[in-house]
Amino acid sequence: MRRLSRLDIKYSPYLYIAPFFIVFGIFGLWPLIYTLIMSMYDWDLGSKLNEATFVGFDNFARFLGDDDFWNAVLNTVMMFLLSTVPQLLLALVLANALNKKIRARTFFRMGVLVPNITSVAAVSIVFTQLYSRDFGLINWILGLVGIGPIEWQAQAWTSWIAVATMVDWRWIGYNALIYLAAMQSIPKDVYESASIDGASQSRQFWTLTVPMLRPTIIFTVIISTIGGLQLYGEPLLFAGGGNPLLGGSDRQFQTVTMFLMEQFYMDFELGQAATVAWLLFLLILIFSVINFFFTSRLQNDRPAKRKKVASR
Repeated sequence: MRRLSRLDIKYSPYLYIAPFFIVFGIFGLWPLIYTLIMSMYDWDLGSKLNEATFVGFDNFARFLGDDDFWNAVLNTVMMFLLSTVPQLLLALVLANALNKKIRARTFFRMGVLVPNITSVAAVSIVFTQLYSRDFGLINWILGLVGIGPIEWQAQAWTSWIAVATMVDWRWIGYNALIYLAAMQSIPKDVYESASIDGASQSRQFWTLTVPMLRPTIIFTVIISTIGGLQLYGEPLLFAGGGNPLLGGSDRQFQTVTMFLMEQFYMDFELGQAATVAWLLFLLILIFSVINFFFTSRLQNDRPAKRKKVASR
């Protein structure tokens, strides 16, 4: 019995976590490996793997020298930056406001999640109308201050802004609730000590709250990076008529995911689509690592500084 007890203590944790790794291996790791195998073949949609031609890394070399691919990368990165940075900053501010003692606090906390549960198609349709050149609300507001109508879909930077606002509207509330949950775990006596030392509310927020939320901020930054670089639904529906996978007449807001689907649905090239998928994976990996190291050094925890919060 004692031996069985030792075996149970030693091996039972592995049995408990085994289902996750088995499911991940089947639905996560194996498709990733198989996609890499596909990327090394000149393989069209109507043929089998044994009928495809092995080309090694030629597909990767082709797309690394393809201007359309790099245009899609630029569009994706710019939309990601224009959406993620304001999104997380506004989510922090919103979470801090919801953490205060205000009336109907539960109602407002539930309300900020409504945009996230709204259909992507509905959000894109509404925002496409808002950014309409002739009858859009945004251009009407800009006209009040003397700015002429903007063709939001015609230029790269205007379409980046339009798509970024869609993403921000959907995800600010979601991230705010994550920050709010983390804020509520911060001991109240920390703020009481800071108030006694004379620190203002804003000073406490940036000097105490933000550094203590660093693990949560790192999590949201990485998750937002993964989602932002896989952007697909919003720009696809923003394109409207024509061929939406091209992201406009001059590919001005085509993302990497849209470029991937172009290889699959328009060119019927499985090997090339798999290559773009792996390039997107590597791009997400690079940005996630950069963001991790950047955010882990941002607002570095220094207990000696946090103990004494002086007002300015």
